[in-house]
Order: sequence, then structure tokens, then C-alpha cells
Amino acid sequence: NTLFGRARRQREAYDWLAAAGGHAELGEMQKTGGFSRSVITGLEEKGLVGLEDQEVMRDPFHAANDVVPPDLTPTPDQRSVLDGLMEELEHTPPTPVLLHGITGSGKTLVYIEILREVVERRGKTAIVLVPEISLTPQTVSRFRSHFGDGVAVLHSGLSVGERYDAWRHLRSGEKRFAVGARSAIFAPLEILGAVIVDEEHEGTYKQSEAPRYHGRDLAVVRAARAGALCVLGSATPSLESWSNAQAGKYRLLTLPDRATGQPLPPVSVVDLRTPGKVGDQTAPGRHGSEGRGAGDRVLSPALVSAVRDRLTRGEQTILLLNRRGYSSFVQCRECGDVRACPHCAVSPTYHRVSQRILCHHCRYEEPAPNRCERCGSSELSFRGLGTEQVERVVSETFPAARVARMDVDTTSGKWAHHEILGRVERGEVDILLGTQMIAKGLDFHRVTLVGVVNADVGLHLPDFRASERSFQLISQVAGRTGRGPLGGEVIIQTSLPDHFVIRLAVDHDYAGFAERELRERLEPSYPPVVRLANVVVSSPDEERAAAVAEGGARWLRNWIRSNGGGVEVVGPAPAPIERLHGRWRWHFLFRAPSAAALGGAARAFMAGFKPAGGGDVRVALDRDPVALL
Repeated sequence: NTLFGRARRQREAYDWLAAAGGHAELGEMQKTGGFSRSVITGLEEKGLVGLEDQEVMRDPFHAANDVVPPDLTPTPDQRSVLDGLMEELEHTPPTPVLLHGITGSGKTLVYIEILREVVERRGKTAIVLVPEISLTPQTVSRFRSHFGDGVAVLHSGLSVGERYDAWRHLRSGEKRFAVGARSAIFAPLEILGAVIVDEEHEGTYKQSEAPRYHGRDLAVVRAARAGALCVLGSATPSLESWSNAQAGKYRLLTLPDRATGQPLPPVSVVDLRTPGKVGDQTAPGRHGSEGRGAGDRVLSPALVSAVRDRLTRGEQTILLLNRRGYSSFVQCRECGDVRACPHCAVSPTYHRVSQRILCHHCRYEEPAPNRCERCGSSELSFRGLGTEQVERVVSETFPAARVARMDVDTTSGKWAHHEILGRVERGEVDILLGTQMIAKGLDFHRVTLVGVVNADVGLHLPDFRASERSFQLISQVAGRTGRGPLGGEVIIQTSLPDHFVIRLAVDHDYAGFAERELRERLEPSYPPVVRLANVVVSSPDEERAAAVAEGGARWLRNWIRSNGGGVEVVGPAPAPIERLHGRWRWHFLFRAPSAAALGGAARAFMAGFKPAGGGDVRVALDRDPVALL
């Protein structure tokens, strides 16, 4: 009492601090205890407390350390793969390894065992790349359950401060293991022993804006320069990696069976060409009635029956549609006019929740229209199918089901991916529906049904990789089921049941697909048969963009005539999406038989070609593009 006199709040603060163990954050005392700064300053002036700054490193994934690692013993196939990886570790430098393991074959266990050898036994460092932020929490949980606080996380979904702290941990050597999306390949690690690229086929590893790079290819280069082992893992490898393995540039190791002994799930196909199964719709509510059979056009009777069966048994379902929003475009029924984005040569997507139309390229948005801009008619048709519409149909068809949607619109929050997947893992979701982000890396044993709502989305895009991406997406999402003792089933809805992509995906025949698709790329020649570069010229002036593209292609052809190298120029022509962000786009391709020949032509073009005339014009060269849109 002598120390505090009449300062009752000072005594309360002193007692609060003592009960907290003698130390606490100043902000916590002010927020939780309700003590003002003047009360604490008074204690400091009396010499009863001291204030000091302490650095606290931010770790957004600290809870992942609490996960108990499963006690797993490698299967004979996994042991064989691990023996092969151990052999490569003894080579200087190791040959890059393509690990082709079917979905559920236990590639993660192989990663963990080889990382244990590299990091714990050999005292080196390692990098693990994953293609999506949505996979990061689950991946971090798996690795941290084995390696504890030694794992740092790097990806764009973290705050600047969190990324900075992770970077400093790695640079100082305090943490020896980086996990993250493509930019994690730049982690400041010394004595690098291994680089693992999970789902190496994913296009998200490509940085499509300057500085352009491919995380997978850079992983191979960085590992080679460091004398480290590079492992590229996938159930559906990119054709580039598959060709490198067939040519002996990579070592091919395979996991042909699931680690649990379960077979791959049976796949059945529903033909959407049956009358009444496919149609257009007006938007609900203010835009009119959906009419009868709308749900039938989204979910076939076979898929509805299969989902209902899972709900009865208390099991889970995943539904895939790789297109977000409610409807793909708005069209006038009177004059046929389609509402277009004022800045891009695409139609904005209708989003029913916000009652707005949104361009997914430039983010232009406006309220959903009531009338046609061209003729004034109120008869508008909202056509095409998106995840919002599937969610509505699912909720109406199965009103008692707990439904979660996972796409860009529902995962904009920092921890939204983690929260949704956590609910699925805890059994709080009966039906998870979404875009391609639900098709990879997820491992939920209670998921016994996967439905592909429309397998045709993306199959006929004007891009040489359209078939490859479609096969990979269907195969990957099919692998999300049948991983546990409950088994699984896959139902694919398509209007193209005889397409070779669909048929080979039904048979889980990656090797057959690769053989067929590689033949298709012989003539005309596309990667991996040749190396490719895409030059895109853009300008607000369409004629200016065309003229510069023609001049650039002409300059390069002249250079080729003087320097040879087997380089071929194709084009120029308007880009498949000819206008983006208010800029007209023309492009031309050049291809070469080797990386050296392509690189020589690319360097010469960027250094030597100067667009004639003035004006706002941009010339961008994308080497080894993953898409030509």
C-alpha cells in the first residue's frame, strides 16, 4: 500500500502482471486488462516494472506444428522409389527425377523421407514448391508435423511482414526448409540439397508477367547449379517432363499403385447430348423465371442419384466445374446482341450473389442489365454455366445438405482456403463444389464421389495445350475419391463422350494420352517437339498493333535468313483474345528445334527490333508459354 498509495489502478496493473507470470505485451495489458499507458508509465517511474522492445517473429502457420504425424511405413513401391532417389543423391550432380505416381500413390511420403535424408541426416537445405495457395496449409501441416519449426512458408497470400520474417529465418539459417508457391524457388538458402516440385504439370508455376519465368524449369536449373536433387512429381506429368524422361534427360521413377492398396475409382460418363439435359436460362429473380428442368440441365439424374446416395450414407461429394460466376454471358433474345466488356474482347460474367456482371480479365463491373443496350428489349438470356449456378441448383436439389463453394470469389480472404478445407476435413461439409483449385492435392478419405459437371469446359480453347490441360484436370479431380476404405466413384458429364481425352481419362490411361497427344504435336510442330516463343504486340490503336506485329515478324524473318538456326516464324495474326485492358493485341510465334536456337533468336529480336513510329505500343516476348490466349 505504501508503494501505490492512492493509485489503485497501478496496484491492479501490478497484480495483473504478476498473475501473468511477470511479463506481458504492453498492447495486451492495455487491451485485455484495460490499463492506460499512464498507469503503466507510473509503475515504470516507481521502478516496479520495466519496458523493453523484443522482436517477435510472425509465424502464421504455427498451429501446424500441433499435428501428429501419421506412423506410415513405405510400401514396396515407395521403398523402390526412395532407393532410386538415394542413388541420385550420390551422383554429382544428381539427374533430375520425374516421379510419376498415380493419385493416392503416396508421393508425399516419398518427399518426406527424402527430405529427412537431405535436411536431417546430411545437414543441407530444401525447397518444396506447390502450385496453389489453397494447397499450402495442408502441405505445411504435413511437413511441419515431421520437421517442426524448421519449415518456413513463402507465398503471396501472406502479409509483407510475414514473408519478410520467413525470408530472414531462411537467410540466417535458422530455418532450413522452404515451402511455397513458385516464388519460393528464390528462397535464400545455402547448401541446397533438394528441390521438390509437387504437381509439376500445373500452369500456375509460370509467371506470365515480367519477370517471366517457369518455377518448374527454374527449379531444375537451380538444383543443377547447387548440385542438389530435383524431384518433379505428378500423376499427370507435363508432356515436356514426360518427353525429357523418355529421352533420358530425367530419370523416371513410378508409383503405379495407391499406397492404401485401393484401386483407382471406376469412372462412368453421362452424355449431355440427350434432349432436355442442356439448355439456356434467364437469370432468376429480377430477370425472370428459370423454367422447368433447370436443375436437370446442371445435374443429370445419374449424378443426382449418386449424390443422394452419399448423403444417405454420411459420405462426402466433390463437384467440379472450372468456370466461376453464375452465367458466362448475357444475350438479348430479340436481336441476339451479347453484352461485351468495354475494355476487353470478352463477355463479362454474371454473378448472381452481387447482381453484377464482371470481366474476369480487367475487373470491369457494372450492375446486371435489365435491358439490351442495342435494341432496348427486356428479354435477356443469361447463358452458360458457372459455379454460382451449380451451388444454387445443388442447394435446391439437396436442401438438407451442407454445401461449400470454393472458387476465386469465395477464397479472397487470407485464410479462406484453409477455413473451407478445414470444414471438409472435419466432416462439416457434405458437398464441396468449385473450380480447378479443388482438383489437386486434397486428401479426404470420406469423399466417395466426384462429379465433373461439364468436362467440355476448356476442351476446345484455341490453344495447343487445351487437350492436355483438360485431361490433367479430369484425371486429377477423379483422384480425389476412393482414397480410403469406403472406396469411390467418378461421374463425368460431357457432350463429347467419344473425345479421346474423355475416353483416356475414363481409363486412367496417362501413357496412352501422352502417346496420342505427342503425335498430334508433330504437325504442326508444338512443344515439346520444338521450343516455342510468343511475341505479343499491344496498343490502344488496333492498326498500330497490327503494323508493329507485322514489322516484328518481318524483322525476325530477315534475321533468320542471315543467321539460320532452323527457326521458323508463324504469323502475325490477332491474338485469340484480341483486346484486353483496352489494348488491341496481335501476336506471332517463332519456334526452334533447340533451346539454344530459340534463345539466340529471342535475344537478337529483343535487342535489335525497334518499332518504327511513335505511339503507345508494347512488345512482350514470352519464352516457353503455357498458353497462347
